[in-house]
Amino acid sequence: MPADFYRRVDGGLQCTLCPFRCRLRDGDTGACKVRRREGDRVLTATRGTTVEHWSSVERKPFYHFRPGLPLLTLAPPGCSFRCDYCVNHRVSQYGRDPDSRVAPRDTDPEALVRTAAEKGGGIALSYSEPSLAAELTLELGAHARTSGVPVVWKSNGFLTPEAVERVAPVLAAVNIDLKAAGEEEHRRLTGAPLAPVLETIRSLKAAGVWVEISTPLIPGTSAEDEQLARIAEFVAGLGPDTPWHLLRFTPTYRMHRQRPTSPQRLGRAMRIGRDAGLRYVYVERALGAEGRATRCPGCGAEVVSRGVWGQAESRLRDGGCPGCGGRIAGVWSDVGTNEGNRG
Repeated sequence: MPADFYRRVDGGLQCTLCPFRCRLRDGDTGACKVRRREGDRVLTATRGTTVEHWSSVERKPFYHFRPGLPLLTLAPPGCSFRCDYCVNHRVSQYGRDPDSRVAPRDTDPEALVRTAAEKGGGIALSYSEPSLAAELTLELGAHARTSGVPVVWKSNGFLTPEAVERVAPVLAAVNIDLKAAGEEEHRRLTGAPLAPVLETIRSLKAAGVWVEISTPLIPGTSAEDEQLARIAEFVAGLGPDTPWHLLRFTPTYRMHRQRPTSPQRLGRAMRIGRDAGLRYVYVERALGAEGRATRCPGCGAEVVSRGVWGQAESRLRDGGCPGCGGRIAGVWSDVGTNEGNRG
């Protein structure tokens, strides 16, 4: 299908979607392996999806955006990263790994939005890299704008500033993986620089998109105290109300010989986040219900509880603590946001 996000340059066409900015001669495929030049145009495999199913907003994970919201989840193929631990490598490594033989099927953005609206839900792009499906995102956003259907991403954040400027207006929320503390570790893990990811996070937040951050505790990359402290410092710099999700590493793909993250290490990571000033630090499973609970920073009362599979019970009253009345940062309904969203 025809792509957007490219320009004419001396010697060919240049993709402007991700910071690799690939220059494509006729027949060339970009580093992402899903965008290819054909004559005077660029084609993309990401207007289709390999997945179409329902899940809860908490599973992306989003803990401060519309608790309990059902999401129609799509996974266009491909990724701009090549992480050795990827649990979704059969979809994300499309065109790069011979074991990834998924066949994307065509989508009807208008019908997808209509389906989501009928169920009172939203649309998520997840499992692979949604930024490579920027064209599909814009089409979904155009239909969603009039129906009140939020569009969200679970993303690596590897976009150019001009791509961020175009997609930000149609995104209600993003959860971005911040996978490493420094450039060297990030390049070793992903094959890509870290700086554009940090800039994307700042830009999306400045544009008013609700932002949550996830960090997988990868051995040698993001699991040690010093690495976690540096990541937590960056997240806190976005604002102390920014939710930080700590993800347990599980051995898979090319890192199947490594050990899974221990509960003790995850507990230690939570303390590092709180010591950095973050008010909302989460672990989805390994620490039980307490690791998933949202507590009021003022009085400590539990205001949102969550199950493993995303069931949420909210005790919030107009976005505030029912005990002390303190505001809890987030997007808690389909109208408006709390002040903490801009903090």
